[in-house]
Amino acid sequence: MMENALLRYENVTIAYSGLPVVHDVSLSLREGEILGVVGESGSGKSTLLKAAMGLLGPGGVVARGDIWYKGKNLPELLEEELRRLSGAELAMIFQDAGASFCPVRSVGAQLYEAVCAHENISETDFREKAEALLQKLRFENAVRILESYPFELSGGMMQRVGIAAAMLLNPAVLLADEPTSALDVSVQKQVVEEMLLIRDLWHTSIVIVTHNIGVVRAMADRVAVMKDGRIVESGGTRDVLEHPAQEYTKKLMAAVPKLRLRRGA
Repeated sequence: MMENALLRYENVTIAYSGLPVVHDVSLSLREGEILGVVGESGSGKSTLLKAAMGLLGPGGVVARGDIWYKGKNLPELLEEELRRLSGAELAMIFQDAGASFCPVRSVGAQLYEAVCAHENISETDFREKAEALLQKLRFENAVRILESYPFELSGGMMQRVGIAAAMLLNPAVLLADEPTSALDVSVQKQVVEEMLLIRDLWHTSIVIVTHNIGVVRAMADRVAVMKDGRIVESGGTRDVLEHPAQEYTKKLMAAVPKLRLRRGA
C-alpha cells in the first residue's frame, strides 16, 4: 500500500523549538482515497497536514523522516518549489476558510488572483471556469457568490466557498483541517456531501482531520487514530470504528454521544 501511495509519510517526527510533538508517524494516501485522522485536541492531527504544506510556522520543523508526493520529498523542497505545488497539486482547507478571505474585496476577485498565481488566464475565462465549478458543486447562484463580499455570505456558505476555491486548480490531494467543526449540523452535512462530490467528480484524494467521528464514518475509506502525537491504530474505517483493537480507540468511541429514545415519551 505504501509503495502505491500518492502521498506518503515515512517515520515522520515533527518538533517545535526542538521539542517533538509528532512521533515517528507513517501514513499513506492512495489515489481517489479518503483518509480520516481522528483524535482528541492536541494529538498532532493538524500538525501533520501543516508539515506537508510547509505551514508549521516559526520553530516548527520535520525533524526526522520524509513526506513524499510524486517522488518529491516535501520538507526538502525549496520555498519556490513548494509554492508551485501548493494550490495546483496540493490544496488545504482550514477550519475557518472564510477567515482567509479579505473582507473588502469580492470573492471572485480574490479567487481570480489566486488562480493567476499559477496560470495565465483571462478574467472572462476564469469566470466561466469558476461558475462551472460552483454549479457542479451545487451552488444555487454561482454568479452571486463570485460577486459577493465575504461578509455578505454566512459562515457555512463561506466554508463551502473555501472548499470550492481549493478545487479551482484541480489539485490531486486535498488536505482538510477540521472543515466542519465550526458549523451547525445541517451545514456539516452540506460540507460532507460537497467533499464526497469532489472525490466522485475529480477522483481527488482527501485527508480529513477531525474529532467528529460521524464525519469520518460518513466519508473515510480508512482511518488513523492519533494520541499524544502517535498513531495508535489504523485500518478500514468500519473495522476501526466498530471493532477497535486499542484501548484508547475504545475510549474514544465510548465518548461519542448516543441519542436514546425514552419509551412511552
